[in-house]
Amino acid sequence: MSPLGFTRFALASFIGLALIVISGAAVRLTGSGLGCPDWPSCYHDKLTASASIHPIIEFSNRMVTIALVIVFAATVVAAYRRTPRRRDLIWLSWALVGGVVGDAVIGGIVVYTKLNPYLVMVHMWFSLAMLAVGVVLHHRSRYDYARGARADVASPATRRAARVLDVLFILVIAAGTATTAAGPHAGGSQGQLVAKRLPVALRDIVMVHSSLAVAFVGCVLGLVLVLEAVGAPARIRGGSRRLLAVGVAQGAVGFLQYATHLPVWLVELHVVGAVSLTIGVTSFQLGQIARDKDPDLVEQKQALATTSA
Repeated sequence: MSPLGFTRFALASFIGLALIVISGAAVRLTGSGLGCPDWPSCYHDKLTASASIHPIIEFSNRMVTIALVIVFAATVVAAYRRTPRRRDLIWLSWALVGGVVGDAVIGGIVVYTKLNPYLVMVHMWFSLAMLAVGVVLHHRSRYDYARGARADVASPATRRAARVLDVLFILVIAAGTATTAAGPHAGGSQGQLVAKRLPVALRDIVMVHSSLAVAFVGCVLGLVLVLEAVGAPARIRGGSRRLLAVGVAQGAVGFLQYATHLPVWLVELHVVGAVSLTIGVTSFQLGQIARDKDPDLVEQKQALATTSA
């Protein structure tokens, strides 16, 4: 397995992790969370779904998870066969396998507890954490992390600010999932009668979530201004600007969905925004340290370019 080949496996894993979060949200928002009342089979005496919409949606999401397990297992094999072999890539690949299995088990418990809102929140947190691991794997597959390799901190001050940003983002996600758990989209086709909701007024938790989101966007805006003022490297300035754009767009979607009483398609778009922000925040943190591209990957790309010419 060449370095470039492994990078492609890492990219496939990363994309798959983003898709499973988005498809999982679709299951909930279509009221298909209990489309398959058993786990891992759809019904106690039947593996597959019946020919009705909610079981098909829920079972399709489970098939996506199985596809991810296959992709992650292939990534582990690719990590062992990569030349030269890198231990960090092997460990991260195994982390994805363990993560997707753990996430599937949490999903099964969610089904058997009839969509317990606290467990649904944990399910979302775990999925986004796995997405962050996928971003790290793809990043590390492209850069030189060997002992003694260049690892220059662009700015100690902005690196600390980036850590504060991480904490704020975690709080925003926690409050966001709590907002959904208190809202009308329980995940079952019979609405509020199927699953309990968080015992808190929706308006109150929305205020908490929106306040944290404003603080997060304000922190990003401050970072953008500081990075521009000190002439930070282009990659960091570009990352901060992209993060600001996504954060502002996500805030606008959040305001609009609340003002329009949480239509399903806007809530799904908000989940896509959460996925984008998870990728952006993780990438911004990784970009705080300047590293050289993996020399073996660079050499392979140059050889391919020469061959093509």
